[in-house]
Amino acid sequence: MSRRRESVPFAFVAEAEKFRSNVTPPPRERATVSQIAGRWLMGLTITAGLVGSVILGLPAMSTDQNRPPAQSQQSEVSQNR
Repeated sequence: MSRRRESVPFAFVAEAEKFRSNVTPPPRERATVSQIAGRWLMGLTITAGLVGSVILGLPAMSTDQNRPPAQSQQSEVSQNR
C-alpha cells in the first residue's frame, strides 16, 4: 500500500525564501602551525604504513615461477628404504 503524500501549495514554498536568515556564520578559525604540522605528520605516518605494508606483503603475494616445484613430503621411514 502506498500512502498519498499531501501536496504543498506553491505559495508556501515561495514564501519560505523570506524566512531564511541573513545572518552569516562567523569565519572559521585558522589552523595554527602546530595543527598543520600535526596533520602533515599524521598523513605521512598513514601513507608510510600503507606503503610499508605493500612492500612487506609483495613477497607473500608473488608467485615464484623461477623456483623448482617443491618435492612432496615423505616420512623418514619411506626415505630410508
